[in-house]
Amino acid sequence: MKRLLNTLYISDPNYYLSLDGENVVVKEDETIVGRVPLHTIDSIVSFGYRGVSPKLLGHCMDMNITISFLNESGRLLAAVSQEPKGNVLLRRTQFHVADKEESKLEIAKNIILAKIYNSKWILERMTRDYAARIDPLPFKQKSEILSKALLAVKSVASAEALRGIEGEAAANYFAVFDDMILQQKEHFWFHGRTRRPPTDNVNALLSFTYSLLASMSRSALACVGLDPYVGFYHTDRPGRFSLALDLMEEFRGVLADRFVLSLINCRIVNEKGFFVKEDGAVVMSDDMRKQVLEAWQQKKREVITHPFLEEKIEWGMAPYVQAMLLARFLRGDLDTYPSFLWK
Repeated sequence: MKRLLNTLYISDPNYYLSLDGENVVVKEDETIVGRVPLHTIDSIVSFGYRGVSPKLLGHCMDMNITISFLNESGRLLAAVSQEPKGNVLLRRTQFHVADKEESKLEIAKNIILAKIYNSKWILERMTRDYAARIDPLPFKQKSEILSKALLAVKSVASAEALRGIEGEAAANYFAVFDDMILQQKEHFWFHGRTRRPPTDNVNALLSFTYSLLASMSRSALACVGLDPYVGFYHTDRPGRFSLALDLMEEFRGVLADRFVLSLINCRIVNEKGFFVKEDGAVVMSDDMRKQVLEAWQQKKREVITHPFLEEKIEWGMAPYVQAMLLARFLRGDLDTYPSFLWK
């Protein structure tokens, strides 16, 4: 099993990264502000615009360390990684399956089943754990709708119909998302998803966390030899990591959404860490971004029991395990792709 290593997050836009021996050196102008041994990390995520030295880029590629560049809102701008590993026959099989509507639909159905199932589980857990603080009726109503959506997914006959079911299920799940925010309601509310740009504090946190999850998913797929660009649910577009977006659907609710809710409800974040830009976009301050990244690193190290393998793993390893299971299915080692059904 792959070992979970740290991700080096560069949150200050004025930092420049270079190589010194086997260390990545973080500089502000000519002042060294940090030095990290490369053997202790498996990826670098930079929110800066100063850049990375070509020598460090090359050395990271030799060590299979992915470098991702994000803007201040967390949107992925570019990623640099080593050429795909693994047997070329695996990727040929991936491409062949992606070209067959019936074959890729079966994988897409399992992915969306997991997303809806996990969303339903979140609503059920809210009614169980916080019955005295919420109105359970809307949650039970939405949970019933998601149960019907699960049945509909199993019998769906086209990708277009599957997207319709998924979209409706997501709308019902997010309809009670604001009710899951139990603290700081005067500053953190949710009235619907807004993207590019996010226009409130909660959407800023969601978009930022989804970008972190997408980066993890992309790295996991590349690590097992799959092409992150060729997906089964999301349509192919130039520059889009379609398979990474597929993979992260299983984790949006149970990992990303619950993480955002814990940031707010446990008061790890507050309204002072957010500001509105001239275009209406809400972004985090550098200090707040650092706090969120520290909490994300801690979340990745929480130990869970994988629902299919029934083995203890860290949350940060979950996308890698799913990528590995998908590769095993494509190779013919598994009869179906076992998506991540959280319990």
